[in-house]
Amino acid sequence: MTTIATILEGASQRDPSLPYAGAVTPQEAFELLQADPSVKLIDVRTNAERDWVGRVAVPDAQHGAVQWVTYPGGVPNPQFIEQLEAVASKDQVLLFLCRSGVRSRHSAKLATEHGYTKCYDILEGFEGDKDAAGHRKTVGGWCKAGLPWMGA
Repeated sequence: MTTIATILEGASQRDPSLPYAGAVTPQEAFELLQADPSVKLIDVRTNAERDWVGRVAVPDAQHGAVQWVTYPGGVPNPQFIEQLEAVASKDQVLLFLCRSGVRSRHSAKLATEHGYTKCYDILEGFEGDKDAAGHRKTVGGWCKAGLPWMGA
């Protein structure tokens, strides 16, 4: 039987050189969210991405939206840590999610640098990488894994 501790231990061992607690697959993230209502998904995509592409279907209490970059403009969010503090505590298990797994890594690193102790990147992100035709949601990510999400 997979437990929260087993998933988090595997996530920390996946790449011990990470500057944050670890990295989880989309399926592992879903299992953590299902098993423990205190686990929080931090969606670092832009508001436009969440509005136009969709978002993970989790209870509002387990969802935090903190843009890593702003839209429009694409500039780093200067209030990222302040906004994170408004939705999550420093000792909470935080699962960072972006489109394909790049911004979430940066977010987990920055949060760790600011005293958050249980930051995990969700590998592959919400939509995953592009396929040969340039489309997303077909190669990897939360959607490709068939996990619950709400469309735009």
